[in-house]
Amino acid sequence: QVQLMESGGGLVQPGGSLRLSCQVSGFGGSPNFRGYIFTWYRQASEKEREMVAELNTARNSASYADSVKGRFTIDKDNILKTINLWMNSLKPEDTAVYYCKADGTMWYGPDAEYWGQGTQVTVSS
Repeated sequence: QVQLMESGGGLVQPGGSLRLSCQVSGFGGSPNFRGYIFTWYRQASEKEREMVAELNTARNSASYADSVKGRFTIDKDNILKTINLWMNSLKPEDTAVYYCKADGTMWYGPDAEYWGQGTQVTVSS
């Protein structure tokens, strides 16, 4: 059973940094998460969920929302089995619950989409 668990959220001052981690488990048939697209989303209070950063393991490419380009970086650690979101120069508008999603539907079928439960990030002085 595939499971995702986010961690690393918390309270940080504007201009500060945080690293979010998405611990993945149950990917027994997918070495190094091959075939999965991992996406970090966020949802601020009373707003819709939005994509923040995406990592395509098949293409080894990353993409970012315009609002976080140059400040956030997504990567994966094959040994620790984590998908990380490195967040720098944080702003109050980055405050949200951050979610990790794994999408393997292109390679493994329509049921191969998984979400974590989220971690709260609050940027405030």
